[in-house]
Amino acid sequence: MFNEKDLQQIAAHGLTPEAVEHQIENFRRGFPFLGIVRAASPADGVVVVDEAAAEEAVKRYEQATDTLGVVKFVPASGAATRMFKELFSFVNEGKRTAGIDKLVGEIEHFAFWPELKALLPEGCDDTTLVNTIINEGLNYGAKPKGLVTFHSYPEGARKAVEEHLAEGAAYATAKGVARIHFTVSPEHMEGFKSLLEEKVPFYEARYGIRYDISFSVQKTSTDTIAVNPDNTPFRQDDGSLLFRPAGHGALIENLNDIDADVIFIKNIDNVTTDARRGDTVRYKKILAGLLIALQERSFEYLKALEVGGADLEAIAAFVEQQLCVKLPEQYDAALLKAVLDRPIRLCGMVRNEGEPGGGPFWVKNEDGTESLQIAESSQIAPEDMHLMQSATHFNPVDLVCGVKNSKGEKFDLRGYTDPATGFISSKSAGGRDLRAQELPGLWNGAMAKWNTIFVDVPITTFSPVKVVQDLLREQHQ
Repeated sequence: MFNEKDLQQIAAHGLTPEAVEHQIENFRRGFPFLGIVRAASPADGVVVVDEAAAEEAVKRYEQATDTLGVVKFVPASGAATRMFKELFSFVNEGKRTAGIDKLVGEIEHFAFWPELKALLPEGCDDTTLVNTIINEGLNYGAKPKGLVTFHSYPEGARKAVEEHLAEGAAYATAKGVARIHFTVSPEHMEGFKSLLEEKVPFYEARYGIRYDISFSVQKTSTDTIAVNPDNTPFRQDDGSLLFRPAGHGALIENLNDIDADVIFIKNIDNVTTDARRGDTVRYKKILAGLLIALQERSFEYLKALEVGGADLEAIAAFVEQQLCVKLPEQYDAALLKAVLDRPIRLCGMVRNEGEPGGGPFWVKNEDGTESLQIAESSQIAPEDMHLMQSATHFNPVDLVCGVKNSKGEKFDLRGYTDPATGFISSKSAGGRDLRAQELPGLWNGAMAKWNTIFVDVPITTFSPVKVVQDLLREQHQ
């Protein structure tokens, strides 16, 4: 199947011929749907925290930051192409929509308006205005969301990446240092670095802390081969194979390289202003405090199982009621130990108000247990889609992760993925159709074998910017 040049290209990606052949087999076989049991809901897989428990969790986390390694992990790869898709259609094809009318009519309400205004010729038409946003001018069509100006303040506008500095100061600071890690595309690395070199001293002085900023890029060893519609390897005009980034699920490798006790995960575009950030900060601390308490109990029970003579019924009750893993009727100490000895994540879940996103579900596992997973619509069989419609909550990507075991050693997170999950889509290159394959999503299949606890969080913690007009929402004004 592969010639000598192919083998060299595969090796250069950090892949093996066997791995690429397995990817091709995935195209042929397809990915199975998840074994969905039901949607999780309050009192059945979604924890609703009362005020007393919330205060206790905040206090627990704040007291623990003196001894914990804390990192805020922000996936920030890729250009903001989808954010400006409507604008490209207007400039390139003349498609004027209600969204364009809204953009032009309220242009002075965008935080980037002062930058844009300085670039516009006198009396320019709407096409020139929109073109200056996405092409020569602000060039936002080729920039990542992190480098787009989101919010206005009296002291000046902030780009999305700066809002993560402000957030990090509020809940991800330990021993006076806020460690923040951004995953970025290689072509955008310098843009991030130069902006942060300029801005970090201002925020350090403002919040009285020090920042430890780090970056990583998606590893080429996680790329997947593209195939023709008949599932044979897609070859480019020069005869070489085509490899494509395998989606954000590939970032489990980047996450695995982070050395920390507690890792917060949040998307680059889900930020709000200083005035509206209170709930976000509070609930991040609540999630982290709950995580620490669950870890401590898990570690205690693991040690009891290792010593022998542990009360299996008490441990089983904790596993089912607190870790949200339903055990089979027949279980033993080995199964309990296997369940307890896993990475753990607490995921904020927002009440379903029509926003897009995966949802919280109970799923069946091969070991006879049922556990909680975040599932996208593409993972759910057609006959189970009604379960998605009945979901009370959806996933805003609001995670707090515990990635060390009872001995303080890091888990190898690559061992807790579900390689049987993935997604196949139709794309094109050079005017030719192809099929592309994505790895399991970072918070879907890439964390499928973690212990997962869902927690109800308010909608005020969720303010994503999927299209540019979202910046006109009150959360961003």
